[in-house]
Amino acid sequence: MENKKELYETKTEKERVILVGIENEDSTMGVDACLDELEELINTAGAEVVGRLVQKRERPHPGHYLGKGKLEELEVMVNAYDATGIVCDDDLSPAQMRNLEQIIKTKIMDRTMVVLDIFAQRASSREGKIQVELAQLKYRLSRLTGMGTVLSRLGGGIGTRGPGEKKLEMDRRHIKESISQLNHELKEIRTHRQLLRTGREKSGTPVVALVGYTNAGKSTILNRLTQAGVLEEDKLFATLDTTTRKVELPGGSEIMLTDTVGFIQKLSHHLVEAFKATLEELKFADILLHVVDSSNPSREEHMEVVYKTLKDLGCEGKPVITVFNKIDKDVELPLPFDKNSSLSLAISAYNENDLVKLIKGIEDILKTFRNPLKVVIPYSDGAIIGMIHGKCDVLSEEHTENGYEIELYADEEMENRLDKYIVE
Repeated sequence: MENKKELYETKTEKERVILVGIENEDSTMGVDACLDELEELINTAGAEVVGRLVQKRERPHPGHYLGKGKLEELEVMVNAYDATGIVCDDDLSPAQMRNLEQIIKTKIMDRTMVVLDIFAQRASSREGKIQVELAQLKYRLSRLTGMGTVLSRLGGGIGTRGPGEKKLEMDRRHIKESISQLNHELKEIRTHRQLLRTGREKSGTPVVALVGYTNAGKSTILNRLTQAGVLEEDKLFATLDTTTRKVELPGGSEIMLTDTVGFIQKLSHHLVEAFKATLEELKFADILLHVVDSSNPSREEHMEVVYKTLKDLGCEGKPVITVFNKIDKDVELPLPFDKNSSLSLAISAYNENDLVKLIKGIEDILKTFRNPLKVVIPYSDGAIIGMIHGKCDVLSEEHTENGYEIELYADEEMENRLDKYIVE
């Protein structure tokens, strides 16, 4: 008789969480919209939302986030829904986390823990993993004395994944040593990025950076314009890693198009600080392409969050093209007016004509940085023609008895180089 081998599949039980939020007048978005977004984050992290609890308060209770009555209500909900955890929509202090854990007797998390968990799952490049680990360690360090069973990280689930999870019991000294090492590695990455930027500046190639709320369609636009092959998913934070690709404009000149990590409501300073190596690319961009999900009911609030984050990063004052993406979906008209942008376009990233319109818009804005010139290049200096086509927008070119007669747009650097060839 043959021995039968049975295979048993170990199945990780999905976490069941209750969302908790405070309703006040400080939030850019209303509490319902914030909790809707938090639920999306929870789903992206692989857990399930089984209930919500909202309290109207001027500010969260300093000791345990909620008032006494709502805490009692929350205890009842946890038992009724068989919940395995609580997720608060705001960052919790160590004291709030410890006190809530003691009162409710269940796992306590906040918005930043959920975002960090998603980042840990999504980071694929060395740079992305370093930045996520740095953010996790700084977050844990600030809460080392306040986290009870959460810090033990037993049982898996949100807040337990990602780089560094094998050293979850390390003390403050070890965490600080790890942070120091990661900062050193990030410094090397920044140096490498600076060398790349210096090369681009020497070549005179303009840089256009895609910015926007997470899941607005930045990666889709990058892929459609450059065939970059970046991951596209209808999820929050589908990609974290910066990708830069070359795009040729109709006039013959080129730009570098850069995709960056998306923004979100209540983006923790731990995340902003850790991802500065990536986000500082925005500071050196010539144009910001602000991508907005036009089909999202909270699109105007999302735009406010993006501009607030850009201000915090010191990226104000740059030319902005606002791209209202996903216009092919159910979109409420009229579209918002963006006083911060030099140009607003309504597009679908899957419509070829819309992409042509977008590229033309970028080219038109770049022309405002450049001066119209007419030059005559002698045939003996024909080697300079390639540089002109690579760095200038060529409007017309003719062969004359004196040489190449070219009408073009050139930046200040190229204008200086072509000075002796300029004709009235």
